[in-house]
Amino acid sequence: MDAARLSPPRRLSVPIANRWGDGVMSVLDFGDAKRPVDLIFCHANGFNAQTYRSILAPLASSFRILAPDLRGHGETRLPTETRGRQGWSDHRDDLVSLLETLDGPPVVLAGHSMGATAAILTAAERAERVSRVVAFDPVIWRRPVVMALQLPILRDMARHIPLVKNALRRRVRFDTREQAVAAYRGRGAFRGWSDIMLIDYLASGLTETGDGLTLSCTPQWEASNYAAQAHDPWRAMERFDRPIRILKAETNSTCAAGPASRGLPQVSVETVPGGTHFFPMLRPDIARDALFDAAV
Repeated sequence: MDAARLSPPRRLSVPIANRWGDGVMSVLDFGDAKRPVDLIFCHANGFNAQTYRSILAPLASSFRILAPDLRGHGETRLPTETRGRQGWSDHRDDLVSLLETLDGPPVVLAGHSMGATAAILTAAERAERVSRVVAFDPVIWRRPVVMALQLPILRDMARHIPLVKNALRRRVRFDTREQAVAAYRGRGAFRGWSDIMLIDYLASGLTETGDGLTLSCTPQWEASNYAAQAHDPWRAMERFDRPIRILKAETNSTCAAGPASRGLPQVSVETVPGGTHFFPMLRPDIARDALFDAAV
């Protein structure tokens, strides 16, 4: 087996400075450090880059891949102000800053859920730096809903949706990592995950404190990501004139885009048979194949 596939990813610290507050973004770097970056992969809300290691590592023998911990997640240290927050422009701008550190040809931007939407928003801002987008069940509401969420009264109502309330009830502290594994294994969003992927999630998903471990992504920040929905992925897709491949779940999808979305000839949409929102975790072969096809 190729050494690049066996080697753990390097962890980079990338300075970020923008209107959302300065700090350091933690980024996993897979593959040959001497080659230009081929692909950037962005994780879902509440997770982190390490969660997707078993999907990305086998691709490292062919490609160089960066996987950042988004603001408020994993080992990234950037401010997380929730007051007045309206959308995911902060994640977009952080990814723009990451793109601007790179040399070489345009890269593939990819992601899952919130990370997929952030990739689409970023591609629209820096189209000259992005060759294409691969989005696994991105969060894209129907066009009328996106328009409505621009209104202040509806933005405030979003804070009362069940996802927000559930996030705020999440257990924050654990005595040991083993206790956390036992608490998550086979439950809720983690149902059907391999132990390897669950342990990878917790490796960066928990931060050691003096008396145990706490969630790296606080319930307040996770809830803010669910509630802040005033960004417009439809407009972003219209602005980006290169290929966007969307793979959406068959059940409980967060993506309202369809195979023939009006005015978006560069967007292809495929449904993953039997797939849920977490199909990248449950069917990593599908996610890996899609990333390989995009980066080759």
